[in-house]
Amino acid sequence: MVRNLGFLVLSLAMMALLHVTNGACQLLAGADDGRFDVYWVDVEGGAATLMVTPQGESVLIDSGNPGHRDPDRIVKVATSVAGLKRIDFLITTHYHRDHYGGASTLATMIPIGTVLDNGLFDQMPDNPGAAYFNFPSQQRVVINPGDALPLKQNAGQPQLSMRCLATRKTFLAPASDAADNANNCAEHRPKSRDGSDNANSVVMLIEFGGFRFFDGGDLTWNQEMRLVCPKNQVGEVDVYQVTHHGLDASNNPVVLKSLKPVVAIMNNGHRKGCLPEVFTNLKETKSLQAIYQVHKNLRPDGAMHNTADTFIANHQATDACQGNYITLSVAPDAHSYTVRIPAHGHEATYHTRSAKH
Repeated sequence: MVRNLGFLVLSLAMMALLHVTNGACQLLAGADDGRFDVYWVDVEGGAATLMVTPQGESVLIDSGNPGHRDPDRIVKVATSVAGLKRIDFLITTHYHRDHYGGASTLATMIPIGTVLDNGLFDQMPDNPGAAYFNFPSQQRVVINPGDALPLKQNAGQPQLSMRCLATRKTFLAPASDAADNANNCAEHRPKSRDGSDNANSVVMLIEFGGFRFFDGGDLTWNQEMRLVCPKNQVGEVDVYQVTHHGLDASNNPVVLKSLKPVVAIMNNGHRKGCLPEVFTNLKETKSLQAIYQVHKNLRPDGAMHNTADTFIANHQATDACQGNYITLSVAPDAHSYTVRIPAHGHEATYHTRSAKH
């Protein structure tokens, strides 16, 4: 059943009260250390970003490709690494197979609570079909700009928020105090319109205290400019999930200059994404201290368009790939965050923008 987000907040609050009343409260992953954790699961150039809150709730943005490979990798990270028993919220950014394709299989492997997506809407260019719309979940919600997930908060810790800024080519109005962005906006150069469902992507802004993380799905070049022009409704961020796997139909440099990310993380494939124009624009973004890639770019142009090997999780082609993930953990006070690639021991800590001021 499809419900709106206001009903979801009320129903989840009632469920939480019943849960406590019955004395069945359980300590979930992440709740013991007060950290906010993010995992970029390798879905071979698709998307699957798993987040675990300090209260142990889990949010998965996108579910990779059809078949068992990607759901297997998601479940392995969710259960064996993050210690989860369920996915509380699944957000599908748009209806392309590399973003929704794993969902129906994933639902047979781990319980899914609330599914948030664009539902069925007028003039939708791509329809995921019955298998997607009918897989088992607790409930389904059509997400809209301004909606925020009803997440539990840890007393005495920074506030946690996951808010939708845009979807279905509709954008949240900038706050009255949003910064004027005329200088950056003047540099915008339009590209050909993308008529696919990429342009309808759900855009999420995740905040934990002063830590800010941007996930724009596959939002396209001309549409993503609307997030920051004429006013910057996103603000500056710490971490930028490179939009659309690093394809040059997205990642408008006006957006990069406006968001001023410190760390960029790209969920690309060995021959998908990480295109020269995008990589060059990332390298020229003065605020960036590090660029991470889930995969090494193994196309012929890859030698000049890769970050350093230590910042790349997977260096082999798909048939030999181990499916290594990248993880990020925000400290309980939200003053710093650490990015790790466990497969080869890389670890680097960065200060949040708020901690520097």
